[in-house]
Amino acid sequence: MTPQTAGELAATYGTPLFVIDLDELDLEIHRFTDACLRRGIAVGYAGKAFLCAAFAEHLAATPLRLDVCSLGELVTAERGGFPAERMYFHGCGKTGDELRAVVDRRVAFDVIDNVEELEQLAGLASPDAPVDVMLRLNTGIEAHTHAFIRTGGENTKFGIALDQYAGVLTRIAALPQLRLIGLHAHIGSQITEVGPFLANLDELLAAGDRARARALPVAELICGGGIGVEEEIDDPRPLDLDALSAGLAARADGFGYRLALEPGRALVARSGTSLYRVVAVKTQGRRRFVIVDGGLTDNPRPIIYGARHLPEVMTARDLGPDEPATLVGRTCENDEMGDYALPRDLAAGDLLAMHTTGAYTYSMASNYNKFGRPTVVFVRGDHHRRVVRGESADDVTRLDVI
Repeated sequence: MTPQTAGELAATYGTPLFVIDLDELDLEIHRFTDACLRRGIAVGYAGKAFLCAAFAEHLAATPLRLDVCSLGELVTAERGGFPAERMYFHGCGKTGDELRAVVDRRVAFDVIDNVEELEQLAGLASPDAPVDVMLRLNTGIEAHTHAFIRTGGENTKFGIALDQYAGVLTRIAALPQLRLIGLHAHIGSQITEVGPFLANLDELLAAGDRARARALPVAELICGGGIGVEEEIDDPRPLDLDALSAGLAARADGFGYRLALEPGRALVARSGTSLYRVVAVKTQGRRRFVIVDGGLTDNPRPIIYGARHLPEVMTARDLGPDEPATLVGRTCENDEMGDYALPRDLAAGDLLAMHTTGAYTYSMASNYNKFGRPTVVFVRGDHHRRVVRGESADDVTRLDVI
C-alpha cells in the first residue's frame, strides 16, 4: 500500500480502518491450493481468523472449504452465499442451537470435540438421516508456540485424549444416527517446522486404522492449521508450504485416506493492513510513546500473544531520522503494541499502517471503553469498497435496555 492510497482510504473511511487487499489474498489462496490440491490435500479456511459476509462471498468462488465455530459465523457465511456442502462446524462447547444447525444440514459435518457433545448430537439426530461427523483428537503433539495458541498436549482444553479414544469409538459404533467420516487434530499456531505436522499425522493415521478396524467409515484426516506467518511481507516464509504438503502426502501414501489442512491466519494475515492516526506523542522518563486512535479494541494480539505487526509511516513529509518509540493504543489499559523505531518528528495527525493484520484482529475486536469496531474495506488495484460499516456510539449502546 502506498502513502497515497493509505491517505485516500483514511480520508474516505476514517481511522482506525481495517483493509483487506483482495489481490494479495488471492495470491495466498492460489499458493495454498496449488501446493495442496494437486497432492489431493483439501484446504479449508478457518473462519475465526476473519469473516464477514463479503469475505465469505469471495471465498465461495474459490475451491476452499470453510470451518465455522459459532452460529454467528455460520449465519455470516450463509449471508455471503457460502455453500453448506463445503462448510463444517468446529468448537469445544457447541450450544443446542448450533448442534441443531448440524442436524438441519446447514453444514456438511460436525467435528465433535468431547463425549458430551457426541451424546447431545446423538440425541438430536435420527437413524433415518445419519449425521456425518469427525472426532477431534488431542494427539499429545505440542507445537512450540505461545501457550495461549497451543491446542495440542495435556495442558489444552481441545479434543478427545487418546486414552479415551477406544471408549469413544465403542460408543459411536453403537449410534446409527452418527456416521464417523474422519478424524481431526490441530496442535497450535505459528508453527515453523514440518516435523510437528508429520508427527501429528502419524497419530491420526494410527487412530484412523483403529476406527476402520471397527468397520467405521473413516475416510479423511484433517491435519489442522497453524502454519507460521512472517511479520512483514518481505520477510522469508517461516515454513515451506510445498515441503509441508509433499511431506504429508508422502507420509499418508498407501493408507487410503484423504488429507486436509485448515489454515486461517496463514491465508489472510498478509492481505490485511490496519490504518491509524497518531493522536499524541509524549515522553515519560526515557520512553517516547506514540498514541494512535486504535489499539487493544481492534488488535488485541500484541497484548495477548506478544505479536508484532511492524508499522510503516504513511505521511508524505520529511519526518527526520528514526528513534526508539513505544506504539500504544488509546484504551484505558497499558495496551502497548510494540517497541519500534519511528521518526523523531512524528506528530498528531500522521498516518501509520500496521501490516499483516488480516487475522485475529478485527475478528477479536471488542467494544472496550465503548469504542466502536472499525470500518472494513476491500481493496483491489485502485478500487476500494466498504464491506463492514464502522460502529458509532449509538451502535455500541444499541443493546442497552432501560
